[in-house]
Amino acid sequence: MPQLSYIVFLLLPIFAPAQITQRNLLEKNCPLAKLQQVLLSQSAFHPFPQTPADWKKQVDDSILQQLIHTGEESLNGGFPNVPASVTLDFVRNGNRTRYENITFGKRDRLWNLILAESIERKKRFTDAILDGIWSVSEESFWGASAHLFIQKAGKGLPDVEDPVVDLFAAETAANLALADYFIGPELDSISPLIRRRIYYEVNRRIFLPMQSANYEWMGRGDSNAKLNNWTPWIISNYLTAVLLLEKDSSKRIQYVSKAIRLTDQYINGIGEDGGCEEGPSYWAFGAGSALDVLDLLNRASNDRINIYHENIIRNMGAYIYRTHINGNYFVNVADAHPEVNPEAVMIWRFGQAVGDTDLGSFGAWLFRRGRYSNTINHTFHRTRALFDLCSLRSIAADREVFHENPGAWLPAVQLMTERLSNGLFVAAHGGNNGESHNHNDVGDCIVYANGDPVIIDVGSGTYTAKTFSKDRYNIWFNTSAYHNLPTINGQQQAEGTAYAASHVSYGKDRGRTTFIMNIEKAYPAATGLTSWKRMISAGPEDVVIADNFESAKPFASLTQSFMTICDVDIRRPGIIIFSTAHGNKVSLRYGNNWQVTKETLPLITEEEQGLKVTWHNQPITRILLTLRSPVARGRFEYVISTGVKTGQ
Repeated sequence: MPQLSYIVFLLLPIFAPAQITQRNLLEKNCPLAKLQQVLLSQSAFHPFPQTPADWKKQVDDSILQQLIHTGEESLNGGFPNVPASVTLDFVRNGNRTRYENITFGKRDRLWNLILAESIERKKRFTDAILDGIWSVSEESFWGASAHLFIQKAGKGLPDVEDPVVDLFAAETAANLALADYFIGPELDSISPLIRRRIYYEVNRRIFLPMQSANYEWMGRGDSNAKLNNWTPWIISNYLTAVLLLEKDSSKRIQYVSKAIRLTDQYINGIGEDGGCEEGPSYWAFGAGSALDVLDLLNRASNDRINIYHENIIRNMGAYIYRTHINGNYFVNVADAHPEVNPEAVMIWRFGQAVGDTDLGSFGAWLFRRGRYSNTINHTFHRTRALFDLCSLRSIAADREVFHENPGAWLPAVQLMTERLSNGLFVAAHGGNNGESHNHNDVGDCIVYANGDPVIIDVGSGTYTAKTFSKDRYNIWFNTSAYHNLPTINGQQQAEGTAYAASHVSYGKDRGRTTFIMNIEKAYPAATGLTSWKRMISAGPEDVVIADNFESAKPFASLTQSFMTICDVDIRRPGIIIFSTAHGNKVSLRYGNNWQVTKETLPLITEEEQGLKVTWHNQPITRILLTLRSPVARGRFEYVISTGVKTGQ
């Protein structure tokens, strides 16, 4: 089991108000009366293979043998208790790793055993599965210790009289429901009490709280609240448990209707461009989980519940290739990380479902590059893993050629990308500082050269209790001073939706792409700014960042940061030379009104340790331009181009 202190999706929710479009696509496609007609009963719902013969029809024997071997390895582990003292780690020292290593490890082991037994059917794994089911059933809480703030008693130890639904409680419910689905008869042969226990625990911990509670991830009952990736992630697992376990038809309709309403509300909060304000590394947990819900509803209704054709669903899928830079690198914003290991088969299935050949070919391209181990070894989203397993033969036969997206403009999240013919890639965004998983970074931009990072968004580090507390913006990599942005009169950008870009425009003319925004309102009034218009212009051979500004009086101080992992040469006035890991040279010309310095970030705190993983232990350097003379208005320009010309 890997260390889990640095996994991007183990999060606390940050919800933000935003524009909601009341599309309600699922409810319109399948109102309650129609749902009662089309929803399959529990006994008629068979979405996945259940016998060795069925498995062999859908999955190659080599894959099945891998799954059996993984199950055999899992026979060697136990199902340890979760000590109360370990649960208390989070409130005592901010650490969640010990707790999650135990609980996630138990669920991984149980899942491996379940799959192996379903594929083989020799009862070699059933006693170990029983031990796992019993151990998990007797836990006080199925969720993460970091999420106990949801319960009325607050953080610390779980209140067994107040079961609450978080990401991993829902994941656990789906895991047990799949155990019931795959090897229910074997469990009955041991004792009928086992499956009764599964239903009892899922019912009291998930089904009943879901009907009575109004969690923040549900919008607190406000249909105009914007929801983040917690919603589809939880609903996909909740829906799995409902469809596989709930036999009562009236409850089944009620529970599925709840899933439909909340999924609609999540989609309602996404712009028509399908952009994910949390960034590509959260895309699989937001848009990907929404696909999981749509797939389940589609299967549970014999294709009668179907909104794949809707433009927003197609755009939600397209976001992942529209933000692709090169290899594992994607445009990272907010808490997203620069490298993502995309789920190739899920991406391919998404493309097939919505009829997007670019998305499908992107998934097939990822698959051919060997990025499908997470199809076999899923820690979360196990229903998705099953859909993926049953699609391996189809994706392996797909030979569509993927062509990189030349550029994109996503107005809802105010994100632009542009790929230049000389190998430069630039991305920039506006938005506001109250977005989900926010960093104070309105107006930030990144530049890559032939796939190598040059000017970077550092991303987020290890999640601790501090990450989602009042001290979030005391962590340097969450602040504008450590993004590629100015610090004005000692003032950084402030957090909150009011601190936002305004007068945003995007266009193409004469071979150049231009993105303009006023970022003045992203800063507190104490700066004295009256305007800071930032323009990012790209093509055909360079990227230009131009800042036009006005202030009520001359600045007392002004600095401009650039973040990088490159070797940096600042010896020549007016020009910075970046040397990438693969020998690419990139220059940044900045004029003669700045003094330039650089510093290497030490990376010693617990939060900073994740950055070492993100950037493969390469030093993170902050370049700081400091204005030599006070000015109240003017224009600064930074020109970025490949290579270094003679004399520069």
